[in-house]
Amino acid sequence: MKTEKIYSAGIDIGTSTTKMVVSRFLLKNVAGVTHVPRIEIIEKTVLHQSPIIKTPFLNKDMIDMQKIEAFIFQQYQLAQIAPTDISTGAIIITGESATKENAREVVHTIADGAGHFLVATAGPDLESIIAAKGAGTLQQSKNSSKVIANIDIGGGTANIAVMQFGEVIGTCTLHVGGRLIEFQAGKIQSISPPLMRLMEKWPQPLAVGDSAEDVRVSQCVEEMVKTLAMILHGQCQDEGHPLLLGHLPNWHKPVDAIVFSGGVASCIYENDCTQRQYDDLGEKLAKMLLQHEQLQSFLWLQPKETARATVTGAGTQTTDISGATIQVDAEVLPLKNVPVFNCHIDASIDFHTTVKTAVERADDLFTIQDNRSPFALYFSELPYLSFQDVQTLCQAILQHLAIKCSKDIPIIIVIQSDYAKIIGQTIQAIDPTVPILCIDQIKVDTGDYIDIGEVLPSGVVPVVVKTLAFHSK
Repeated sequence: MKTEKIYSAGIDIGTSTTKMVVSRFLLKNVAGVTHVPRIEIIEKTVLHQSPIIKTPFLNKDMIDMQKIEAFIFQQYQLAQIAPTDISTGAIIITGESATKENAREVVHTIADGAGHFLVATAGPDLESIIAAKGAGTLQQSKNSSKVIANIDIGGGTANIAVMQFGEVIGTCTLHVGGRLIEFQAGKIQSISPPLMRLMEKWPQPLAVGDSAEDVRVSQCVEEMVKTLAMILHGQCQDEGHPLLLGHLPNWHKPVDAIVFSGGVASCIYENDCTQRQYDDLGEKLAKMLLQHEQLQSFLWLQPKETARATVTGAGTQTTDISGATIQVDAEVLPLKNVPVFNCHIDASIDFHTTVKTAVERADDLFTIQDNRSPFALYFSELPYLSFQDVQTLCQAILQHLAIKCSKDIPIIIVIQSDYAKIIGQTIQAIDPTVPILCIDQIKVDTGDYIDIGEVLPSGVVPVVVKTLAFHSK
């Protein structure tokens, strides 16, 4: 096979800034002529990086969707790419922007009109991982036994991903960012709700109209940096902490090294405080991070990308490619936000019992008020399967899933090894009426979600594996 090109876009609508990248992936069959085809992404090239613009708002509760759309289509023109050429990528709405009234509407409107995006939105956990990939930290950790934390600090949040040997071992998100207090003409113009909650115990909290030079502004920044240091040292167990967004840190190894990305990182590493024009805490926060005693005990590493880490990750790092030995009903694609349930096949246990138990447990997990949504059964470690084993497994899958499937709810099977085509074809031979997606060479786990894109000319499908955690705080 010659190389095949696909185009990806990443769009990050953040608290302070909005930016976009357009990338090109080259796909190639890397297996020998006599082997089972193995299509891989052999090259990722960023074709166009947008300028970083201030995120446009109609008012404090509404994002200006028209301005965002105009900006995106202008970038497509500059990249000389049509929106219809985009077959994968991510639109991510991050930080405080994700809390705006029309946040979801903005993301889905853009996703519908601006190309075949797989990830339309992401929870803070996924944002942390995408930023760590875009900053180059995940790649850096592949060659190191050190436990490295990537801290992506934007206008409203700090997204932390902790990794070792190229694997993410935990995440955490804090209300720590450059725009939690904003100034105008030397006075405080706005204070974010998390900081208001933080100051509830103070004898005299800051208020709108107070001086930008008020000593309590520095105290707020100190509290933010102290909280971040405590989280990284494993010293925070307060689930109700006002600066915690969602869950407590869930990694279980001590952090050795830290990397900062995001807008505030530009101040830390490059003395390039793009935040300065926004009249906010960015510069103060960067200086205090550099000076904070508790953070000096970590090894400080440099990122490959700072302010553009999330958008670079969204455009180049979210997509995987399925194996070529797959069986898919193209009419049901693309599919988004499909939850995954890991079905452990044990050669010593009857296939019917294993599949029946997995389907029942997945149904309990993913059915909401009798509305059954599609889910994927994941077979991570299939033993050697004889012809008879394949028949028995496929009959078990059909028996427990066929009665529940339709064009809207196909049978979705994800396999880590190369069994997808034989299993998919066997299911179709037994019952040709059943819509099926059977893909392989993808590694997922229970609790992950996947997006599956349309079939590419080479016969593979782009897949995005997501760890989604939508937090309400």
